[in-house]
Amino acid sequence: MNRPTLKRISCALLTIIMMWTSMSARPVLAVPSEEANRILQDSLSIVEIDHEIERISQEQQVLLQRQKELRSNLATQQKQMTMQRERAGFVLRSYYMGERDKLLSVVLGAKNLKQLLSLYDYYLLLISHDQDVLQEYESNYRNMRKTEEQVTRASSDLETVKTNLLEQRKRIVLLQARVSDGVNASKDPDTLRKLIGEMTAYWENVGVYEVNKHFKALAQAMQDLPQFIQQQQGAMITNGKIITISIREDDFNRFLKSENELFNHFNFSFGQDRIVVEGQQGTMKLRVEGHYTVENEPQNAILFHVDRLVFNGLELPDTTRNKLEKDFDLGFYPQQLISYVKATEVRTIAGVLEVKLELSLK
Repeated sequence: MNRPTLKRISCALLTIIMMWTSMSARPVLAVPSEEANRILQDSLSIVEIDHEIERISQEQQVLLQRQKELRSNLATQQKQMTMQRERAGFVLRSYYMGERDKLLSVVLGAKNLKQLLSLYDYYLLLISHDQDVLQEYESNYRNMRKTEEQVTRASSDLETVKTNLLEQRKRIVLLQARVSDGVNASKDPDTLRKLIGEMTAYWENVGVYEVNKHFKALAQAMQDLPQFIQQQQGAMITNGKIITISIREDDFNRFLKSENELFNHFNFSFGQDRIVVEGQQGTMKLRVEGHYTVENEPQNAILFHVDRLVFNGLELPDTTRNKLEKDFDLGFYPQQLISYVKATEVRTIAGVLEVKLELSLK
């Protein structure tokens, strides 16, 4: 066997060993009690909220810089507007005082054709200059107003971010105190601390990657859902202007499994106003609960909202759910199916996801 081949085999074996090791890194201590489980869940929430605080802090710095730039631009525009206002005022006063009418009288009083043409050219040049001054003033005024609105919006966004940052910091302080009290009150604090450390490391090194990988695969699969619906006989029923799409639970699971083998280990179930995704792959158990809503801004769409996210029996906080919603689009866009429709209603009942579309020729 030559050296290049041997080297490739060695690299492949090393990769397999590393993957097996990472997937085996889950804590293997005894099954925690209900109280210990709550402490572990709070510990994971601390980790996730801490990441959210870091993200918000970075967003705050970006907004501060943008606000600074906008205010600088506004100050420059206001100085320019002061000069342009004087020029525009001079032009308007000249019309109000009849100076342009007097000039027109001079033009019309020309003694010969040559003088008439010369004066008329000057008159047109002056009128054109007046129009340029007024149009420039109007344009710059609109730009200044737009910048003022942007400054106001940036200030509002900054206040929202600051409020959010304070709220998350309060949350993390309370959770840290609760975890600390819980650990100190436990029968075996050292073992519990070890379990917290192992579970946290497992989540950050394996869990985050696996959850993101599955959400990314689901987002990619949803892009092909319109094509799948078109191929399903009886999936769309038209009644006047209303089109009803019905997707059965079994068909949806079959569609996802055909899109990505990751979903071979998971099952999607439709209940009353609820969708549940549940499965296990290796040492990772995942449960996601959510629902769809019709949204019209920024465009008509059916968007998925994550209501609960449970990783290996531990429920993760709203900050994690919100980040997944932001990072991975699990929505369905009716216009990709039929260009001249809009979604008006979505609901799930036992075993069926139902979407109502309305013909829209706007």
